[in-house]
Amino acid sequence: MKKIIPVLAAALISCSAVSVCASAEDAVNVTVTISDGSPSPVLIQQKVNVKDIDNDGKLTVNDALYIAHEENFSGGAAAGYASKTGQYGLSLTKLWGKENNEAFGYYVNNVASMGLADPVSEGNSIYAFIYTDVTGYSDAYSWFDKNAAESKQGDEIELTLSRAAFDAAWNPVTLPVEGASITINGNSTNYKTDANGKVTVKLDDAGRNLISAKSDTLTLVPPVCVVNAEAVTAVTTAQAETTTTTEAATTTSSDTTTAESTTAASSTSAAATTTAKAGTSSKNDSPKTGDTGAGTAVVILGTAVCTAFALRKKNED
Repeated sequence: MKKIIPVLAAALISCSAVSVCASAEDAVNVTVTISDGSPSPVLIQQKVNVKDIDNDGKLTVNDALYIAHEENFSGGAAAGYASKTGQYGLSLTKLWGKENNEAFGYYVNNVASMGLADPVSEGNSIYAFIYTDVTGYSDAYSWFDKNAAESKQGDEIELTLSRAAFDAAWNPVTLPVEGASITINGNSTNYKTDANGKVTVKLDDAGRNLISAKSDTLTLVPPVCVVNAEAVTAVTTAQAETTTTTEAATTTSSDTTTAESTTAASSTSAAATTTAKAGTSSKNDSPKTGDTGAGTAVVILGTAVCTAFALRKKNED
């Protein structure tokens, strides 16, 4: 029994080690958005396959941002990304090639992250940004209630815009963004959010549409909603005219065919009538009908017979 216990313990330790390795080697898929302080983000919902790059035994925000730079920034992560471990743990020192006095923010699923070592899981949305106000940190992280959506060209989509803020006791709160102007693919529109942060936007262009917002009263970290609008084929005036012309031609052809059929039927009827009359005339020439011409022929024939008989009688005498 004493020999069995060490063997079981060793087996358990071995299984635990395998489990830890497997956990560290597993990968998850997330999306990463990065704003460098420009009106539009420089990286928008880029899909990233997160692996344990820093070998800390877990998949974190740091891993996701490192890989995002490695795959998308000119020069890779070595040129565009850096982090360090300080008294508050792992923190950012360079984002998208800018050090910015270490004034950065990063959110996971629109919730402020406590640090780069925070774990990430399958389907998470990560947004990292550079503060434009490096003294008062007044930049307001903002987001729509939809990160992405599907629609059809010409359809309307309703969105709600919110922002992160703090109350009087410095507790984090979520507030609606009123009066924000909506942009589509970087172009200004007349759409504005109401008091509840709601807005209804019509998408005139097919394909990928990037919806964002800006404010005259707030410094917004640009929100992002990517909408893929399916193209809708419209019937043009030329196509409609072509269809009408085709239908008219078909109708005319049908009428012509009907007229020809009527004419042919009339001709056939007339021919049949003529034939019938001809047949009647032939029957009327028969002696059985009592026709005058036939009677005349009988009288002439009788006279000729009588004359021939009289001449024969005379010759005999």
